[in-house]
Amino acid sequence: MSTENAGQQLAEFIHRHPRLFVLTGAGVSTDSGIPDYRDSAGNWKRKQPVQHQAFMSDLYVRQRYWARSLVGWPVIRDALPGAAHQAIFQLEKLGHVHQLVTQNVDRLHQSAGSQNVIDLHGRSDQVRCMGCGSRFPRNQIHDQSATDNPAYAHYTATAAPDGDADLEGIDFSAFQIPHCPECGGILKPDVVFFGDNVPKERVLFALDQLKRSDALLVLGSSLMVYSGFRFCRRAQEWDIPICALNHGVTRADDLLSLKLDQPISETLSSTLRQLIDIKS
Repeated sequence: MSTENAGQQLAEFIHRHPRLFVLTGAGVSTDSGIPDYRDSAGNWKRKQPVQHQAFMSDLYVRQRYWARSLVGWPVIRDALPGAAHQAIFQLEKLGHVHQLVTQNVDRLHQSAGSQNVIDLHGRSDQVRCMGCGSRFPRNQIHDQSATDNPAYAHYTATAAPDGDADLEGIDFSAFQIPHCPECGGILKPDVVFFGDNVPKERVLFALDQLKRSDALLVLGSSLMVYSGFRFCRRAQEWDIPICALNHGVTRADDLLSLKLDQPISETLSSTLRQLIDIKS
């Protein structure tokens, strides 16, 4: 199948189901220089991200995370929206995006102009105190960590999708981790780490929006994590058609009405052109 043909099929799907619940994953942000988690077979490309319980209970895990964050966070912070983010914004302007839910924590949809966004897994540009609940800009905490740990300034590594980095073989025990300026409590990026749960009210609101939509469109997600896959399960229960545009397998392949294994940005650009032709 060509990209142009895939764009035509997606344009026809959207024309038949004009109010979309759009669910995006890491594949939408790869053109912005942010790596994804899995390969086309759905397997991990790198070691699994930090686990919530380990982060909260183990000082060394926190030292390791914040040290690696000195390398990884600037990649997320400095990333710019790519063609896929811009295309999704254009779909919203055309009135097709009833609700956008992203599994990404990079806030690139908002940077591209999208308004109706649920950050399912939180946002990496904020840091939350797990004691008093205060929130702080990630840049503030990053800059303080860099000042407190000048010996780590020269390290480089491949960044991970969540602001972590693949920095290995280093003793992190001397790293001075940041603490809450208000109460001295544990600071954690305001994101849902693996092993933690998406806040219930966030999930319930998103599901209510799904129920009000004509179709579910999955973009750039293998859906291997249940927090995203649950929307496909519910869509099937509610007889809501599902289309996935993703490179490689998804966990929901047997639930899909339409599967497009094509480049995301190019296919969305083609889709937009053909939607405009359909309307004119």
